[in-house]
Amino acid sequence: MSAMAKKAKNFKKSKTGAYISIASTAAGAISVAKQAKMARKDDDMLRLVDAAVSAAAIVTGLAILYRELKRLGDDDVLLG
Repeated sequence: MSAMAKKAKNFKKSKTGAYISIASTAAGAISVAKQAKMARKDDDMLRLVDAAVSAAAIVTGLAILYRELKRLGDDDVLLG
């Protein structure tokens, strides 16, 4: 396996990959906010609960990604 292919394979375990994962997870928060707003407008308790559970999953995902980012430290696979 070439060095470039190895770096590409380990992209998710790099700081750049972690930042992209954080951004995409945070972008999901927009959808959840819209869902919660619509549920409140329609007075739909079940959709509001679904939005709350989804928001909790996003917060947990962001916390895990942040922890992984801190764990990477100077051991970034893309930097060498």
